[in-house]
Amino acid sequence: MHIMTAVHKPVWVLLLWPYLLTGSIPLDCKEEQGSFSRCPSISQEKLLDRVIHHAELIYRVSEESCSLFEEMFVPFPLRLQSNQAGYACITKALPIPSSKSEIQQISDKWLLHSVLILVQSWIEPLVYLQTTLDRYDHAPDMLLNKTKWVSEKLISLEQGVVVLIKKMLDEGMMATTFSEQALVQYDVQPEMLESVMRDYNLLNCFKKDAHKMETFLKLLKCRQTDKYNCA
Repeated sequence: MHIMTAVHKPVWVLLLWPYLLTGSIPLDCKEEQGSFSRCPSISQEKLLDRVIHHAELIYRVSEESCSLFEEMFVPFPLRLQSNQAGYACITKALPIPSSKSEIQQISDKWLLHSVLILVQSWIEPLVYLQTTLDRYDHAPDMLLNKTKWVSEKLISLEQGVVVLIKKMLDEGMMATTFSEQALVQYDVQPEMLESVMRDYNLLNCFKKDAHKMETFLKLLKCRQTDKYNCA
């Protein structure tokens, strides 16, 4: 894939990136065998705070990645057309509440499982995205590093949510209902512009879903502290 860049990101963004990486709080709850326990050494409140912090960082970096990709590779006339070009988000068919009333009505259990479903549905597509970005000419290391970092943090977030479910709900995992076959397949090589717009849509969709993850977790936190005043 040969794609020329027309816009260069300011140098100050590159200088700020290491500070974002060092600001992450790890979700370390592993047993010696490598499996995740109920994290008896950390309180439920602190665990939820760490999970929320991870989700906040993932959403922030997803915004930055999307903006950087747009400036580097998407022609300006096409930026407003991406949502009207027939590119459906890969999580559109998943059983995730979308309206405000639906979100407010679902239980704490389904808030957590909605986050888990979203996280798990994005792990493979983000790995795919890393392989496609490696084929772009002049793709800045900044963009490659961001997508790799988000992919790694998404796995960490998945582990944290699993532990939180076990800790808060005192139960085993519920089976997720989405099928991997329902997700978009990436083995077809489209034309160059089609590929750019597909990757751009993927980044936009992930940004939206990352915001949902953060919103669901913060609503859960609110319910733990002020159940009757959570908007």
